[in-house]
Amino acid sequence: MPRVFITGLGFITSIGNDAATVTKSLRELRHGLELYAPFQNSEVPVKVAAPVKDFFTDSVDVEDWTFPAGIVIKREVLRGMSPHVVYAWCAMQQAIADAKLGDAEVSNEATGLYAASGGSPFLMGHMLERMHKQGVMRCSPLGIVASISGAVQFNLVAHFKIKGSSCGFASACASSSHALGFAYDDLVTGRQKRMFVVGAEDGNMDAILPFAGMRALSLSTDPSSASRPFDTGRDGFVGTGGGVVLVLETEEEVIRRGVTPYCEVAGWAQASDGHNVAISHPEGLGLRAAMANALRVTGTAPEDVDYVNAHATSTPIGDASEAKALRAVFDPSGMRPAISSTKALTGHGLSLAGAMESGFCALAVRDGFMPGSAHITQLDPECAGLNIIRSTLAAQPKVALNNVSGFGGANVSIVFKQAR
Repeated sequence: MPRVFITGLGFITSIGNDAATVTKSLRELRHGLELYAPFQNSEVPVKVAAPVKDFFTDSVDVEDWTFPAGIVIKREVLRGMSPHVVYAWCAMQQAIADAKLGDAEVSNEATGLYAASGGSPFLMGHMLERMHKQGVMRCSPLGIVASISGAVQFNLVAHFKIKGSSCGFASACASSSHALGFAYDDLVTGRQKRMFVVGAEDGNMDAILPFAGMRALSLSTDPSSASRPFDTGRDGFVGTGGGVVLVLETEEEVIRRGVTPYCEVAGWAQASDGHNVAISHPEGLGLRAAMANALRVTGTAPEDVDYVNAHATSTPIGDASEAKALRAVFDPSGMRPAISSTKALTGHGLSLAGAMESGFCALAVRDGFMPGSAHITQLDPECAGLNIIRSTLAAQPKVALNNVSGFGGANVSIVFKQAR
């Protein structure tokens, strides 16, 4: 089958708004968590979040929004956007420039875009409140396309003139990994030559705080330890937002354009728990199957895997479930790949997570490092036998695996290999 490579990346995240800053943060384990101002209320039990820096998008009036220097979005374009669409827009521009794509390579029938987001509860809530209080005709004509879950692809496909495949994915935290997997399928089957894969989330109060009702968020008041995957004292995840874009291209296009890719996307697999609407299978059966299938279909032996970017969100049940799945896949081979969860640094980006962490894997494979799993003071006994690294290793992973798990027991594993 045709080979597929990542040729461009764009990042708007809590740990940096460009690839260079993100790489530095990953290497040095610099986190993006803070005492989040909207949470500093006696009625809000959660105090820490990991917001995107240098963007102000808290107002319901886009005219009030401000962006980092150099970012300009026309008013008529901005009217159809929510915060996460702005992040995706900026990441898209970075990725296009990084991949050295011209307008004709972005806009043609062989170039498509798959995206994932949870929409904008912030703007949807505002619009519904306005509709009920002031009448339906007082709502913005673009309120729907700015706020529902397809807002990312609506805007990016229209404004970047994408003419190939386009679709949105909704599998909660597995969404953007599903987007990447099906984009890969479109490339290896010859339906497309180039795909943009986008993950984005608002990461504001309305997007994060409802998870407190599930008892899923950390109640820590210390940003330096609130997100601590695999630690025995973890008590929930820390929410974040942002936008990440990956450019995937066939080997034929890489050779034709003469570009140097970050890494190869060797393949992927998915499996479901069939267990619970909100909680991972206690033995990690679905994730175990996803990893095993991803290795099988890519012809990768467990002992060939150097690094695993774990889904581990810092929840007691989820991390333990993944630890069991990892042990089941790698223990029989006697190999112990380096494992870390970069959510200790970024927080959990929900449907953004898969795209963001796939981007981290691409950086690690190209630049020769494996980011450590930060904030661990006492490793959970459930992780015994796993090589969970606590500091960054200055070594190039030839093979990296990224895991994600979403509501309903949706699990995706993606295999990345050094570009050759």
